[in-house]
Amino acid sequence: MARLLSVTTSKKTQNAKARPAATAASKTSTTKKAPAKRTAARKSAASKTANVKAPAPSGYELIAPQRAPYASIGRIPIIDVSPQIQGGAWPAKATKGESFPVQATVFREGHSKFAAECVLVDAKGKEIQVAPMKDVHPGLFRYEGWLTPPDTGEYEFFVRAWSDPYATWLHGAKIKVEAGIDIPLVFLEAEVLFKRIIAGTPLRSDERKTLRAAILEFSKKRPPAEQRLAAATSDDVMAALKKYPLRDGVTESARYKVYADRELALYSSWYEFFPRTIGAYKDEETGEWVSGTLKTAADDLDRVAGMGFNVIYLTPIHPIGTTNRKGKNNTLTAEPGDPGSPYAIGSHEGGHDAIHPDLGTFDDFDAFVAKARSLDMEVALDIALQASPDHPWVTTHPEFFTTRADGTIAFAENPPKKYQDIYPLNFDNDPEGIYQELKRIFQKWIDHGVTLFRIDNPHTKNLCFWQRILEHFRKKHPEVIFLSEAFTNPPMMQTLGALGYHQSYTYFAWRNEKKEIEDYLWEVSRESDHRIRPSFWPTTHDILTPYMQRGGTPAFAIRAVLAATGSPSWGIYSGYELVENVARPGAEEQIDNEKYEYKSRDFKAAEHNGIARLLGMLNDIRAKHPALQRLRNVTINPTTNDKILCFTKVARPEETPDGKGDAVIVVLNLDPYASRDAQIDLNLDPFGAKATWDGRPVIEVTDEMSGETYLWNDRPYVRLDPHGQVAHILSVKVLNQ
Repeated sequence: MARLLSVTTSKKTQNAKARPAATAASKTSTTKKAPAKRTAARKSAASKTANVKAPAPSGYELIAPQRAPYASIGRIPIIDVSPQIQGGAWPAKATKGESFPVQATVFREGHSKFAAECVLVDAKGKEIQVAPMKDVHPGLFRYEGWLTPPDTGEYEFFVRAWSDPYATWLHGAKIKVEAGIDIPLVFLEAEVLFKRIIAGTPLRSDERKTLRAAILEFSKKRPPAEQRLAAATSDDVMAALKKYPLRDGVTESARYKVYADRELALYSSWYEFFPRTIGAYKDEETGEWVSGTLKTAADDLDRVAGMGFNVIYLTPIHPIGTTNRKGKNNTLTAEPGDPGSPYAIGSHEGGHDAIHPDLGTFDDFDAFVAKARSLDMEVALDIALQASPDHPWVTTHPEFFTTRADGTIAFAENPPKKYQDIYPLNFDNDPEGIYQELKRIFQKWIDHGVTLFRIDNPHTKNLCFWQRILEHFRKKHPEVIFLSEAFTNPPMMQTLGALGYHQSYTYFAWRNEKKEIEDYLWEVSRESDHRIRPSFWPTTHDILTPYMQRGGTPAFAIRAVLAATGSPSWGIYSGYELVENVARPGAEEQIDNEKYEYKSRDFKAAEHNGIARLLGMLNDIRAKHPALQRLRNVTINPTTNDKILCFTKVARPEETPDGKGDAVIVVLNLDPYASRDAQIDLNLDPFGAKATWDGRPVIEVTDEMSGETYLWNDRPYVRLDPHGQVAHILSVKVLNQ
């Protein structure tokens, strides 16, 4: 059952309410006291009343407040561990094969040295991976390490820290040897220390022999102190210590949950279309529109697959109501032949578990799914949890809706906006009934091959419901992916992701200036990555920003490059190839929107503007480079022009099939109107460049868009033309000497 917090109050609070603060008047009052028996009875009644739990809405379980468990500090303090959600009660996001950062503040008293590592634990409690942690914010003692789930499923991680006697000795020994202080004592302490280490090594092991030989060397008094110190710090000694370290005061943090999803939850390329549009045409004799079908939509899959998309996303395919049907461009009155909005779901022909007769049958849908799979694409279905006034639920389940004071069912509205063709569900009227019905519907589409769901406006639905439904399908169908279409306030967006949504639409469409893009790339990759996985969409069937309206073909090219390289998951809405950028007056959406009418498109025309070719190129580059398939390792490179954006994406060795890692540098002109040039302050640290040119590090970069190769140092110059090449997407070859 979904759970709500109890509203019972503490005894301290109850007593405070029962006893008003004394005043001068109350102290001098001559009012007689109530009889003792009556006072006791009142106290007893008040106590019983104060401890009565407020009734929960029907279908919800009311639980008492939960107190966080006491946690001892540990010998080596470990605090503020991340990632965690709700103190580790909800699993943080992870993906099979993608590394995620673990951070913790680790410190101790005094000057003794210490170290830390992060540990990945499988569902059986076995430690399967250990990674060293480094101080990434010196002075703040913020340590970081990276773990990589080898498969899907549930994991835990924790941080382990310890006092390092050898590092403590070595720090002091170097200082004293250099200063010529306490030399005999330095090596006497080393002998005691090494004997402790030897006690932890296997008999007859090479490491034990190495450490014993070191003792013999540094215990000699004749060699110079520097030579004795070298014997205690040789490469062989360090290798032995790495294998058999000496650790004092070992401390472990609490364990925190992570859940690793399959790779498609992180790395995906979505293509959205309305099935009724694909193959639709206007009959020349009758002048009436003929709807496209699932069969004609299936015929178009080769074109979509040819551009490299791996998810085909269908807007709702259910029967559409006729009551209060919307007309063209969202007018309140539909004309004869207007098909209505597919989001006004339900008619006498069925509801969310039915297919609009104009589109075909379930056999046609199954054939569509099979065709998509043969082209290495998976099918996503748009689910809008709402109903037209003609939906079967209105008759069979009136309790699913809100009944107003006049006895009518409330339609959707956001005053002054009204949506007369839609009834919203009321999840508090019958939460159990709605949960069971919607679980059945999701399962039906899964049974017919749907593996992804795009959920329309999930932020207008009960979060208790989402937690429950997402938990159910994570356990029963971990392969199924849910995309949240919630353009809403950050807490709601973040919590939907935290509750289990695999991907989330974002504010990407409205981030257009260099600084806000840089900040947003960092936010989604390193600040909110444990809660949401972003999906970048330049436009949708509901969104056409002013930037896209005014910038022409260059704007469509620029935003496609940024979406495809800035996020592992991205998508485009059909018609993007044709640069459909004319807005309906007064709205940020396309005019003659196919939400309300049939539309016929000639995709061959896309060959002239080059956008279709660009989309295919971007998906091909993404497929070749694991760096563009990962979210969490981005570096922002400053530039001298506020219209030139540059960032680096890196895949760690453990994230790549060949174990060599991968890196891509993206440079993009954000100005759709004019050529721009800039010098880049390129951070070469991610590449480990050693080769130099005129005394400066140098790398070899190849533009994956043009095929040209350059030698770059840390201050390269670029010039980009929005009407020619709007961007460099550069693969990196490190030139080591």
